[in-house]
Order: sequence, then C-alpha cells, then structure tokens
Amino acid sequence: MTTKTSLIRGLTLTDGIAIVIGTIIGTGVFLKTATMAQLVGSPGYVLLAWVVGGLLSLTGALAYAELGSIMPDAGGEYIYLKEGYGDLWAFLYGWMRFWIGSPGSIAAYAVGGMTFMSGMMDLTFLGGRTSAAVLMIVLFSLLNCFSVAFGGKIQSFMTFLKILIIAGIALGIFFFGHEVDFSHLTQHSPGQSGFAGWSAFGSAVLAALWAYDGWCNLSMVGGEIQNPKRNVPLSFMIGMFAILVLYAMANVAYFYALPFSEVINSNSSLFPDALPIATKASLSFLGTSGVAILSLAFVFSSLGAMNGSILTSARVPYAMARDGLFFKQLGNVSETTHVPVVSIIVQAIVSIALALSGTFDQLTDYVVFSAWIFYAMVTSVVFVMRKKRPDIVREYKALGYPVLPAVFIVLGVLLLINTVITSPQSSLIGLGFILAGVPVYYFFKKLKS
Repeated sequence: MTTKTSLIRGLTLTDGIAIVIGTIIGTGVFLKTATMAQLVGSPGYVLLAWVVGGLLSLTGALAYAELGSIMPDAGGEYIYLKEGYGDLWAFLYGWMRFWIGSPGSIAAYAVGGMTFMSGMMDLTFLGGRTSAAVLMIVLFSLLNCFSVAFGGKIQSFMTFLKILIIAGIALGIFFFGHEVDFSHLTQHSPGQSGFAGWSAFGSAVLAALWAYDGWCNLSMVGGEIQNPKRNVPLSFMIGMFAILVLYAMANVAYFYALPFSEVINSNSSLFPDALPIATKASLSFLGTSGVAILSLAFVFSSLGAMNGSILTSARVPYAMARDGLFFKQLGNVSETTHVPVVSIIVQAIVSIALALSGTFDQLTDYVVFSAWIFYAMVTSVVFVMRKKRPDIVREYKALGYPVLPAVFIVLGVLLLINTVITSPQSSLIGLGFILAGVPVYYFFKKLKS
C-alpha cells in the first residue's frame, strides 16, 4: 500500500441514488411510528411530524448537493467545513464521526439486524446474536475492501430489495388488508384530543429525523462518483424524493391497517417485547407468516444500511489523514482496489468494540445533538462559499436559496434547543465529546508543522 495511490471514480448515478436511499432506510421506518404516536397522541400529528422531518432532511440534502457539486472530494462534510470554517471545525466533525457517529451506527445496524435474525433462527452456532453481529461487520467491511464499484453494486442490490419490501408492505395493506379502515386516522390516545405541545411534537420530529438520518452520507464519497457535478445533485434529489414517497406510503398504510391503540402498543422503549408496528400492520394481509417475512425484511434493511455506512464513512478519516490531521496510515489507498483499506479496517475494529460493549445505543444518543450542530454548520457553508467564492461555476444551485437553507439552519437550532431542554445530560455529553477533540487537533497540528 502507498499513500501515493488515489481513489477512483467508480460509482455511477444509480450507485449514488442507492447510497442515499440505502443508508437512510434502516429500521426507523419500521419502528419509530409507535414512539412518535406515544409522544403526540394522534395519527395526524404523527404524519405531520414525518412530513416536517422529511422536508427538513430534503432541504438539508439540497444544500449539501450544491456543496458536493463544487467540492466533489472524499470526506464530504469534513471538506465542506474545512473550506468554510477552517481545519479545527473540520477536525472536530471528523473526530465525532470516527469514534462514535459512524461506528455507533454500524454497530447498531449489525446488532439490530441479528436481533431480528435471532427471532427466525437459533444463532448459537455463530456464538449468539452479538457474535453474529461482529461477523457481519467483518464480512461487509471485507467486501468493501475489494473496490468502490463492487461496494456500490452491493449497495444498489440491497437498496432495490428494501424498496420492494416497503412498497410491498404498503401496497399489500392497501389492496389485500383485512379489517382495515381509514377511520383509524381520526383516532387518538385516551384522554387526548388536541395538540400535545411543541416539546412533544419536537421530540416526535427528532424521532422521524433518526429514521431519515443518513442522507448526508453520499457527500463522503464525492471523490469516487462519476461526473460529480451532475450526479451528486441528482443522487440527492432523486434519492430523497423516493424516500419521502416510500415513508408516506408506509405510515399511511400503518394507520389504515391498525387502530391507534394497537399503534401505541407496538414495539418501542415503552413496549420492548411487543411486535413492531410494520409487522402488526402486515398481519392484516400476510397472516401469521408475516412475522417471519418481516423479520427477514428487517435483516436485509439493517444490513443494507450498515453496508452504506461502511462504504461512505471510511472516507472521512481518510481525508483527515491526507491533510496530516490524523494517523497517516488511515490515508493509505490500496494499489490494487483503490480504496482506503486501512481506514475501513480500523473503522470495523472500532465498530466491533462498540458492538461488544453493548453501549452503542447510549453513545449514539449522545452524538445526535452534536451531529445536528454539524448539519446546521455545513448547511451554512453554502452562504460562506457564495460570498468567498462567487467565481466558482455552479452547475447546480441549492433550490430556494437563501430561504430554504436559512429555514433549515433555524429549525436545526430550534431542534437543538429542544434537545437540550428534553435531554440535557445526553446533549452536554455529546458536546463534551466534541470539545475533547480540541487538544487532539492541536497535537496533530503540531506534528504536521
């Protein structure tokens, strides 16, 4: 291996769209509706929270699309923050992403997928659920070491399966469901008929945003996408619109199939042993066989999102190392496959450590707050670059500029404030973890100089 070898542009437009869709669809769309229903108390406000979360994510994606078209390099948000606000903020983003953001998500997807798998078959021959999750992390990390084009094809295939699964659930309920009724959409929690309050609604939007999370991952592989000035914006737009349609179909189908009392009693932190809402809704047309079919669907969905995270996230420490701001070995690229193999392997090791610790869910809760700090900051880079570099030819410009990016930033800040109010401990720990990267940044800065 040598640091002189560079990445190659092996990802097509189809691969880009698959990365956007595939890294977003994990398990959130199958699970989060129940949590949101418990928070806001009626189907109407649950659907509204999904719409707000979706439009907010779409607005962010449209801003990212402009940045990706003018800075089509590996590392995504790290590159944008470096150009907009300098090395320190870029490093702090990469620090958060390297230790918690990416490996926490990979570990969560792996363990989640094997949890669903354990409901279908005995995993003791693999050493149990956690050992099976470790095996999945190792397997998919190795697959992504072959070539970026190969990893992209895996992502495209698994994304296609997930689209079929969600569309199949929704259409099956609409056309073949038994005891379905649109009157379910007018029901509400006992003793509640009105608005549950802005804090509860904000928490429901945050739950939806977790299900939408992953739309930013495409930017991390900007240096490996063919014709990036065209394909990066198209991938963001087509992928996000597809997600909005799929999520709308799924959630309306849930409420069409189930009374609201069944929705709020589905799997969540309040009812961890209950069936997921997607499984309950699918019973209306699949019968008892729906449990096994949906469990398999959850496995595919989780592993597909995990593969997307592995493929994209390893490019962030690679970019940091290339700038001399992280361990230089992470900037190595394989001479034969042209992928950052060392970065992928180290990412897998950290992910496995989090999976074995069993604390990744808690860690990712801490980082949700800090992740949205960077989402808002990165979106503001659109304004910075328009002022700093008006000479750049922008083949794509963020739709609705300056209004929509400004709305995204303002709503992002409001969500951060709501998170501080509702989850002060997690917020402060997430912020503390980011600030812990400051002395590390100056250490690498000194080594570089």
